[in-house]
Amino acid sequence: MKRRQLVMVGAAVIALAGLMAFPRPSFASDHSRAKELIQRSCVHCHRLAGTAESRFKLHAPDLIWAGSKYQRSWLIRWLTGQEAPLYAKGYMWDLTNVPSKHPMVTESEANALADYFAEHNKDPRVTIGAFDVSKVTKFDVKFGAAAYKAHACLGCHTIEENGRLIGGPQSAALQNAGQRYNMDWLYRFGQNPQDFIIHSGEFLADATDPQLRAVIGFLAVQGVKDFTYYEPWTSPEFANASVDRGKTLYKEYCAQCHGFTGKGDGPAASGLEPKPAIHANIPFEKLPMEYLYNVINHGGPAVGKSPNMPYWGLTIGQQGVADVIAYLKVTFKGVPDIAAASGGSQGGTCVQPRKTAKAPEDFLTKTNPLSSSVSSIQAGKELFLKTAQPVACVMCHGEQGDGKGLMGAALVPSPRNFTCGAMMKDIPDGQLFWIIKNGSPGTGMMSFAGLPDEQVWQLIHYIRSLAK
Repeated sequence: MKRRQLVMVGAAVIALAGLMAFPRPSFASDHSRAKELIQRSCVHCHRLAGTAESRFKLHAPDLIWAGSKYQRSWLIRWLTGQEAPLYAKGYMWDLTNVPSKHPMVTESEANALADYFAEHNKDPRVTIGAFDVSKVTKFDVKFGAAAYKAHACLGCHTIEENGRLIGGPQSAALQNAGQRYNMDWLYRFGQNPQDFIIHSGEFLADATDPQLRAVIGFLAVQGVKDFTYYEPWTSPEFANASVDRGKTLYKEYCAQCHGFTGKGDGPAASGLEPKPAIHANIPFEKLPMEYLYNVINHGGPAVGKSPNMPYWGLTIGQQGVADVIAYLKVTFKGVPDIAAASGGSQGGTCVQPRKTAKAPEDFLTKTNPLSSSVSSIQAGKELFLKTAQPVACVMCHGEQGDGKGLMGAALVPSPRNFTCGAMMKDIPDGQLFWIIKNGSPGTGMMSFAGLPDEQVWQLIHYIRSLAK
């Protein structure tokens, strides 16, 4: 094994020496210049032709598909030594855990190589435009992150989450994947990685095409600052939305749970827990478009709501989603007296009966690790009123935290009244943390699993500050 390591180090040194000794001014053209560079150095480690091989037979990643695989700007930076190693513990992980330093070339040589790859090393299996990065939504990225973890991608690849790297550093680092890969190529790779590298740990996931597309969307934003997300509600389908078509769709698909007049009394409602939302009590034109689109197109679980709410996007299409939203906005304006619609003051007391599941013991014993400072409370207020995802708490719990939000009147049971000191003093920090993270089955309380722990604790400080 040591001998083989020495051989590999020697090959890298020879390749580097070849680059340094190469008489740069003598190239007749960029094409011949790149070709000679490849023959003098690259071929010592990389394959530039052929078919899939076991990684255990390779010295470095294949460049057979380099012209389709990499974004040109990243490739230039990589060749000129401006990028970190892709394999934190080395490509040949069966022999060493030390990453090798890639030889560097000049910027003009890097451009010549990129041009050569673009002309000669294209992957015929890749369909240009198969994955449209400009159509990646925030929901795609959120769903893709969950699918990435569910299909064990973390086992070998690192990504960045909440400012730190997570995952196994065995294969290519993906925390900057959005700067590196051509997403058409990555989408084709994801359909069957073993078409590219075989018998060396490449995993074939049992994922649907929408799941794969979401994972690629998730990777497309990794390392890309200020990524521009697509907003489906700005599409032509929404510009051409029809209230009349939406009314028909509502009758055909929504009324079975929500009722023909939106009172939550459809034939299926009697057997459902939680009860369907009472659309007649919601001022739909005041709800965030992102939330409306996601709950109808992607279903209740997509926004932490009831799993009884189907994802209608595949059934009625984007035009159907646009039409239903148009109908909801025109038809349902909410109620003037939210307190009356949600059951008023619960019989003269602010304590609301609940069948909320008790948090596990290791959560019940938790206490808020953050000090109850002005800054913590203010950060929690910002989350409560504006920034918490999938929807700000104010939409259900109201600006005062009294359960009288715009969506609160539609929920059975009504949202918690956080101003009720008699109730709040009996709810431990750990229970609140558990419910915010996991939601409350049987109620309209959704899961905020994506919130970092620190933000959940900030929210709890703010919620407690509302109690009277």
